[in-house]
Order: sequence, then C-alpha cells, then structure tokens
Amino acid sequence: MRRFVLGTGVTIIVLAALGYLFRGPLVMRLMARVVASNLETDLLRELPDGLHVALCGAGSPLPDPTRSGPCTAVIAGDRLYVVDTGAGGSRTLAEMRIPQGAIDGILLTHFHSDHIDGLGEMLLQRWAGGSSTTPTPVYGPVGLERVLEGFALAYSADRQYRIAHHGEQVVPPVGAGGIAHEFAVPVDGERVTLIDDAGLVISAFRVAHEPVEPAVGYRFDYKGRSVVLSGDTTKSANVERFAAGADLLVHEALAPHLLMVITDGARAAGRTNLVKIMEDIPDYHTSPVEAAEVAHAAGVDHLLFNHIVPPLPAAPLEELFVEGVAEAYSGPVTVGRDGTLVTLAAHAASIEVSNLL
Repeated sequence: MRRFVLGTGVTIIVLAALGYLFRGPLVMRLMARVVASNLETDLLRELPDGLHVALCGAGSPLPDPTRSGPCTAVIAGDRLYVVDTGAGGSRTLAEMRIPQGAIDGILLTHFHSDHIDGLGEMLLQRWAGGSSTTPTPVYGPVGLERVLEGFALAYSADRQYRIAHHGEQVVPPVGAGGIAHEFAVPVDGERVTLIDDAGLVISAFRVAHEPVEPAVGYRFDYKGRSVVLSGDTTKSANVERFAAGADLLVHEALAPHLLMVITDGARAAGRTNLVKIMEDIPDYHTSPVEAAEVAHAAGVDHLLFNHIVPPLPAAPLEELFVEGVAEAYSGPVTVGRDGTLVTLAAHAASIEVSNLL
C-alpha cells in the first residue's frame, strides 16, 4: 500500500512538473481550440424561430463589474436589431457569439451619452465584421442625423486607415458608418411604425425622461410574440399602454434606497457635485416597484429589469433591489445582467431565461 501511495505521488509530481515545463505549448493548443470553436459558432444560427432578447449591457453610467452600458439585442427570426449602444455593448455581443456583421439596424431611445457612447465601435464592428457594402441603418428621434454626423467626423481618419490597411474588399468604403432614419416622436397615445416586414413590426412611442427630449421606447411584434423596451423614463402611462398584453417588458429601474448609500458616501467625502447628481437622478427614472406596477397594469407575462441603478456587484444587493416588487407584480421577474437571454418561441407561450456569459 505504501509503495502504491508513493508511486502515485511520484506520478502526480512528474505529471505536474511536465505540465509546468510544457505549459506554453499546452496553453497554445487550448487557445487554438477555443478560438476555432468560437469562430465556428454563431448564436443566430442556433436559436429557434421567435423573439429573443439578449442584454449586451444591463447597466448605467455608474461602473458595475457585471453590467456594461445600456445595450439590448433583439433577434426576430434571422434578423438582428440592437437598441442603444452603451459602452462595452459591442464587446459583450462578441462574448455572446452574436455577430455584429449581421446587425440589420440600430435603434436609439435618446441621446444621453451612456446610450450612444459605444455607437462608433458598433458601427465599426458591423462594417469590418461583415465586410458590409451598406452603412448601418440607425433609427432614432429627430436629432439623430446630427449625432451620426459627429461620429462620422470623429471616425473619418480611422476609416481611411482601415481601408488603406485591409483593402476595399475587406472593408468596402461604401459600408462605413451609419445612415440616419429619423422620425418625429408621436404624441402620447400614438406610436409610429418604423419597420413592418416579413412578420416583424417595430414601433416607437413617447416616454417621459424630461429634461431629456426626445425620448422613446420600442415595441417588437413577431409571430405571435411581443417585447416592449421602456427606454429611460419615469413611471409612464404610455409605456403601460403600449406594453399591454406583451410577453416581455424590459424596463429600466433605479432603486432610490440603494442610491442613497452612494449619496451619503459622497456627502461624507465632501463631494458636493456628486451629491447633487445623485439627488437629481431619481426624478427622471422609474423605481423597481413602479416598473412592477406598470407590468401589472399592462398584464405582461415577464418583467426584465435593465439600466440597473445603482451597481449591484453582489447577489444580496439584487434581493434588496427588488424589495416590494412581488407585492406590486405577481409574475416572474429577472434582474438583468450582461448575457441575460430571454427566448420567446414563435407562436407559443413559453418564456425561457438563461445567461450566455
């Protein structure tokens, strides 16, 4: 028995030593396999027909280790749309194996910096990742054209560098940047249809985010399933109106009692400017309980929180975030994080929630 134990111990030590000595080649082989696997897979080809919502950014301007800036991918059949392009959203899409070269369009809810600061990168990835021969369609309220002009100017030198380096076959000059599809925000009670094609209907409606104006939410309808995204808003009867009967409501949420912890910390540190900002933020956002009340009144089947404020770096904080929600809404609730995927199969009633990261 002693010889067996001794022999086993020696074998383990030898194997460990060999593994250490050849760790470089072993890691290279492992890396090659992982890269090959990632490049060969494409989430869009794996998903069943239906509506799918993937959070490429569930956070806000406040840094959160599990939540990038606001960004939501909506997949309808084989079509891919992205709502808002917060910082880090492009990289999260890549981690989720969602090819940005396949983006059919980007929709912006409003022009707050945290909702557009990743737009340049996503336009670049869609262009270079798909060798696109057409600019990315970008939909948004009036003012969008000016925003895209700014990004085009900022990326003008970069565009020329990439064409000169990779060649026009890889990065066709005519595919760079975005093309604006502006629309006038309808009055409360009305919506505007942006896309109505092959069973997919995408419409926009006004939300309340004053002093930010214009600001909209979006509704997606496809093969008997429906998703509504609130955008940034206070508790809104218009969101309730256009979320009526939806399978999924993706709603922003700010927990005032948790944000107060940051406010008090800033006050103790003498950061008066930050105190003022933290005190201002709640008046143009929706609390989790208020969002739950909207979900209840609209009769939606599932509530997904995004644009999470403040950051929730630990699981117990998520429990505090949803305090009171169950009393306002009896349906299932998900606190979103990067990688959250909600699947609504076509012509069905099922709602499946998973995480891709």
